[in-house]
Amino acid sequence: MDDPAEFSLKRSEAGVVAVLRGDWTAVTLGTAGDDLGKALSGATGVHFDLTEMDRMDTAGAYAVIRAVGGGDIFELRMATGRQDTMRLLELVDNAYRVIQVPIRRLPSLEQLVIRIGKGVIELLDDVWETIIFAGHLLAVGWMSLIHPRRIRWAACFSLAERAGLDAVPIVAVTAFFIGAVIGLIGADMLQQFGAEVFAVELIGVSILREFNIVITAVLLAGRSASSFAAEIGAMKMNQEIDAMKVMGVDPFEALVFPRFVALLVTLPLLTFVATIAGLFGGMVVTWAELGLGPAFFLHRLVDNVGSQHFLVGLSKAPVMAMIIAGIGCRQGMEVGGDVESLGRHVTAAVVQAIFAIILLDAVFALIYMRADV
Repeated sequence: MDDPAEFSLKRSEAGVVAVLRGDWTAVTLGTAGDDLGKALSGATGVHFDLTEMDRMDTAGAYAVIRAVGGGDIFELRMATGRQDTMRLLELVDNAYRVIQVPIRRLPSLEQLVIRIGKGVIELLDDVWETIIFAGHLLAVGWMSLIHPRRIRWAACFSLAERAGLDAVPIVAVTAFFIGAVIGLIGADMLQQFGAEVFAVELIGVSILREFNIVITAVLLAGRSASSFAAEIGAMKMNQEIDAMKVMGVDPFEALVFPRFVALLVTLPLLTFVATIAGLFGGMVVTWAELGLGPAFFLHRLVDNVGSQHFLVGLSKAPVMAMIIAGIGCRQGMEVGGDVESLGRHVTAAVVQAIFAIILLDAVFALIYMRADV
């Protein structure tokens, strides 16, 4: 049977001695902890005699420490008892002394200026590292053009297959549905004005000029940029890149340049696949919703849209390919020695690549609009 928690106070030359008896547990504690705190109020140099105590759990230990006034006042050397009891008091006392996390307040003007300054410095450092990366890559590319035997053709073809042929299904399906959605929206809106026949021009211009390259580049940013960053980053974590440098092999020549070549070849081809799939999706919708047959669709597409818009969209492909490959490889080369760094840089590769694609597409749109193309 559990004994209730009890205590008694004794006066001695050294101060007050609190003798604790019974079971100081959550079940039997009752108001003994509060009563002990009231009895010791204002007392200094309190010594605890725990030798007559039967049992104690964390609730009892916390009550003893709180009765004195907290972890900063309680001292283990002022208590005597069994070894297990003293160990429990030590654990609870250490937990009681944990510094509370301060409430975060709004940063002051000085802190805000410091944060902005650090952000600007990090941005400039990132720009500088990007320039170094681009310069190294240009040097490797020039040397590869002068000495084609230095190019690792096996790696180029393997990466082109993974980034190109393996991506054909997802690119084609996505572009098909994009073309179908454009056709549905165009047919619904143009029917209100009796101009549903112009849905062909809407589908043709939007697919040939913008959506074919943008959808393909975004999909490759998710597939290839993350893959490049993860592959090179894993090699960086395992110190394989350091081993390549020791053996006299340039990592840019062995890892980065083949990935550039692979995307430069495959992205225009995938853009063509996306164009065909997007036009087919739009043609299916106009045929089903507006009754415009494939022959009429293709004839009006050739006469009123032409190949100029397709060439405009295709001209963006090499630049998009270099951006995707560059961001993915550079983030992979920046990976540190831990898994957290790998995940952070893989995420940064995808986000930065997609952002760069949208930004470049807007820049190209402004340039072509000014050039009246």
